[in-house]
Amino acid sequence: MVVFIAVGVYAGRSVKQLDDYFVAGRQAPTLLIVGTLVASVFSTSIFLGEAGFTYDGQLGPYILMPGVAVIGYVYGALFFGTFLRRSRAPTMAEFFGRRFNSTRVQKAAGMTIIVGLGGYLVVVTQGAAILLSELTDLGYFEAIILAWLSYTLFTMYSGSKGVIVTDTLMFLLFCGATVLFVFYIVDGMGGVAQAVQDLTQVESKPDIASWHGTVGEGTEWPTPMDYLIWTLIVDMSWGFVYAVGPWQSSRHLMARDEHVVIRAAVYACFAVALMQILIYGIGGLINLANPNISPSETVMIWAAKNLVPSILGAVLLAGIMAAALSSASTFLSLVGFSISNDIVVRKQELTLRSSRIAMFITGAAVLVLCFIFPPNVFWLMMFIGTVFASSWGPVGFMSIWSKSITADAAFWGIVLGFFGNVIPATLEYIGLISLPSYFNPALIGASISLMAIICISKMGTVSAQEEQYRKELHRTPDIDRDLGKTQRTMWAAAFLIAYGCLMPLLLIKYYVIPYQTGVGQLLVDGSVDLSTGESIMALLTAPVFITLGLIVAKVVWNRYRPRTAE
Repeated sequence: MVVFIAVGVYAGRSVKQLDDYFVAGRQAPTLLIVGTLVASVFSTSIFLGEAGFTYDGQLGPYILMPGVAVIGYVYGALFFGTFLRRSRAPTMAEFFGRRFNSTRVQKAAGMTIIVGLGGYLVVVTQGAAILLSELTDLGYFEAIILAWLSYTLFTMYSGSKGVIVTDTLMFLLFCGATVLFVFYIVDGMGGVAQAVQDLTQVESKPDIASWHGTVGEGTEWPTPMDYLIWTLIVDMSWGFVYAVGPWQSSRHLMARDEHVVIRAAVYACFAVALMQILIYGIGGLINLANPNISPSETVMIWAAKNLVPSILGAVLLAGIMAAALSSASTFLSLVGFSISNDIVVRKQELTLRSSRIAMFITGAAVLVLCFIFPPNVFWLMMFIGTVFASSWGPVGFMSIWSKSITADAAFWGIVLGFFGNVIPATLEYIGLISLPSYFNPALIGASISLMAIICISKMGTVSAQEEQYRKELHRTPDIDRDLGKTQRTMWAAAFLIAYGCLMPLLLIKYYVIPYQTGVGQLLVDGSVDLSTGESIMALLTAPVFITLGLIVAKVVWNRYRPRTAE
């Protein structure tokens, strides 16, 4: 924590103007964008909440699901992020304000950032406090204050410059720590295949490694089909979050050029997918060592203390803390930026000093909320994260690709999409209603938003300023029409295709065959049964990523090839 504070403060010394503070001078290379994309999405919610979820019984579907969520990075960069960068807006909300020539739209977008990411920041801070209180003699409330101070100090001072540098260092730390941690534990279990086979024999959780995980009595899902519908809706919603969510797509505003946007999105897709497999996988496999850890959110902490050498456990826990701090610093910076730039009515031009004051006030409000709300890392993360899929998803993509969406439609699309998700999700969370899996709040909110946009747009007209601004966004900058840059970006498309070819084979060999061996599903001749749910889920990775790679290649070449090659 001390090291990251020092690095963040040091990075802040180069912040001289608002462009440095808000978007890191728009000069970030691919590594820094990958680092901040991944670090800002990995937090205690992944290492504690979701690892606990797979430990409880959902290992199979979390490993086998063919990347429905993470591909959002790629289509988001292609069809939204690159255009966002062209706008050169300082914040996401201001982009919407410029696109629709409307301060009302800008303020609506800004308020969703403040409420949504402010809530997410509370969750992440509480997760960091849980970790600190588990590891030290600090009480929970003391741990909240220490965690809050850790990210607030350098974020308030250095803004985006400090955030992306520390994010990348934290990304490298928690990725390296996780790889070593997982390798050590799995090696002690006899390897991946043996561990998966042994997991099928855990009597208390007999379906944990199946394609649908543990369903039925005592769970949220009566049948495997209910779980499949739920997880598809949640994954598609998170795909939209990765594509247009403010703490993800805002990173593109800092990129050096549009090729960096696309390459970073592809590499972030790989990094998140592979890290999720490692974290979710080890979360479930820890059942082989102890199937009775409670609360399940502490499963990674328990493993770090009991299953690996002390130094390796310490490195992993430092990595988890780094993941928490990186997400928290990103959320605080975005909420603070939105308050100072998009919400507050100013009589004079915005300054660095006033932005830092707004950041501190924002952090103080978050600290108070951390004491008020009880921690529930996993479900609050699922609820808050998908808010942006419904409130920003339709408006975000239509702001680029629709000629008919009006400013009024964008405003109501954001507002109704937000409340169309929050209201049913809140009612369900407190137990007043029970929704079937196909009426997920994220789907309800997105549907309401889309219908509102279509209906309201028909009743209005697009202004000349809005039409002209959208046309300007579709003009590829000449500086990005570079053959060398384009060829390097085409390699990213090739890697997607290669992943689609290789990953199904690895899943079949190291997961499906051991699983079928453990439950007795292999065919009579000992070969794998490709008709089971586990096999089908594993094989679906191929069409998803190969198709995505071909789309990236086509779009990149058509958009960025030099004019002399046309």
